[in-house]
Amino acid sequence: MPSKTIKAMVADINNTEADGGGLWLPNIQRFFVWREDQMEKLFDSIMRQYPLPSLLVWKTKAEIRNRKFIDQYNEPVDLKSLYRPVTGKVKRLVLDGQQRMQTLFMGLKGSLEGRQLYFNVLSGRPSHPDDVQFKFKFLTADQAKWPWVIFSELIYTRKLAGEVTKQLLEQYCVTVTAEEHELIARNVERAKREFEVTEGLIYQEIDSTDEDCGYSFEDVVEIFIRANDGGTKLSKSDLMFSLIASDWHTADVEMNEFLNDINGEQFNFDRDFVLKTAMVLLNQGARYDVEKFRTAEVRQLITDKWLSITDSIRFVRDFLSQKTFVRCDKALPSNLALIPLIYYHHYYPEGWNSAIGKVDYLIRVLLTGAFSGRPDTLIDKVINTIKETGSFQVRQIFGVIREDGRSLGISENQLFEMGYGSRNIHLLFNLWYPRAEYTPSWDGHLPQVDHIFPRSILKRVKELNPENGRTSLQRYSAGEINQLANCMLLTQAENGPAAKGDMPPSEWFKDKSDEYLALHCIPRNNELWEIDRYEDFIEARRLLIKEKFEDILYREEG
Repeated sequence: MPSKTIKAMVADINNTEADGGGLWLPNIQRFFVWREDQMEKLFDSIMRQYPLPSLLVWKTKAEIRNRKFIDQYNEPVDLKSLYRPVTGKVKRLVLDGQQRMQTLFMGLKGSLEGRQLYFNVLSGRPSHPDDVQFKFKFLTADQAKWPWVIFSELIYTRKLAGEVTKQLLEQYCVTVTAEEHELIARNVERAKREFEVTEGLIYQEIDSTDEDCGYSFEDVVEIFIRANDGGTKLSKSDLMFSLIASDWHTADVEMNEFLNDINGEQFNFDRDFVLKTAMVLLNQGARYDVEKFRTAEVRQLITDKWLSITDSIRFVRDFLSQKTFVRCDKALPSNLALIPLIYYHHYYPEGWNSAIGKVDYLIRVLLTGAFSGRPDTLIDKVINTIKETGSFQVRQIFGVIREDGRSLGISENQLFEMGYGSRNIHLLFNLWYPRAEYTPSWDGHLPQVDHIFPRSILKRVKELNPENGRTSLQRYSAGEINQLANCMLLTQAENGPAAKGDMPPSEWFKDKSDEYLALHCIPRNNELWEIDRYEDFIEARRLLIKEKFEDILYREEG
């Protein structure tokens, strides 16, 4: 198979003058999904001379919708602006290897959220294979201090490694030891070799510019699906979406715009959820199955029904944020619990306002995790119940859930297991604090879960160690420190360094009103606010919390 240097292959990206019309992305490709640490590790792997997986490229004249790679990556990405005019000119479309090529392009020619790729020229000493040896980071100019240097400046220069090393030391006005000087020169030389000299990017090219080649677009979609089995693996929804996009050429833009619309600053719905919901609304069942989308009829249904599908999803999303306690993604441990509501609105909109118990349904199924694990069969059963009755009868739906072997009862123990770090604590606190601002203009102003008795104080409490007779054992375990009865919700301003921080409750609560104490279920006996009364405080507060949530405890029936 042919190969190129990384520098040469990157030069082909978004370049119509390059060999074969340049490298571009077909509309069947998913969006860029790599995390920042994955991007940095790719450069470390190249510097360690690890072999890269081969690329798969399709050379074609077909009038296929395709888009540019992103050079200056900033969220949210305007996907529509990346698409090029459709032409019959020769072009090369990357079918496998998009994440790697996008990473290399941003690292060498672009930026990530306004930050360029920097390299620590004093890294590279031998390390464990699982550790990072050559350190790379996306940084701003203000963040970057010696020995961090812009990596692309090592590659895009005609100077030799020794000259580059000398230039760096002069530029940063630093003095290094002979050993460090040798390490820097060795790193620069290796970078230039691995990115400029070594033809380390192997690629397989499917050439369909010849009319007799026999590869149709459908063939290439199938090749794409089968090829993507490495790196960050394609999910089933990725594969299904590729099939949809083969017919519906603006599918990716439509999906991206819809997700941006319904998520806003509050939620984090993804393509998986939308596609699963669409399958249910089209009566195809909840189970992900690529085979469902191999038939043109199903793909056409998605296209034809897209507006009505998204209208129902959007309606229930608005219902969540405006009419319920779920006001952000942290309070929504399972999106799947929404699918029965979306289905009901889609097919029976006239009955929506008269259907009672929708909020109670959400409280119970979310707090108990009724749709966790493998819920596809359960979703189908609930949907069938809605179909049969033409209504959203909560008692019947709860019966179906119980028949599936899932409990809807919330015991006292389950309630108090929702401590610091649990997946349900924000859901519980959305119920507890209905006036909390969960949709600030900046994430840094989100309410924060705080320890009433600070961890730093509780960790200093010791008890007698029977083995040596010393008072050296930590008295309270992590579970005892993080339990719900030691947690409260504070605003960002209340929990900042200049506010509560590590302040003990005896100080924090001393000037608080009775209304404030009642809101947070704080025992009013201020003697319990002392560190030596921690266990008594917990016992008293558990009773207050239990009283607050008595309406949702224990109930298994109805």
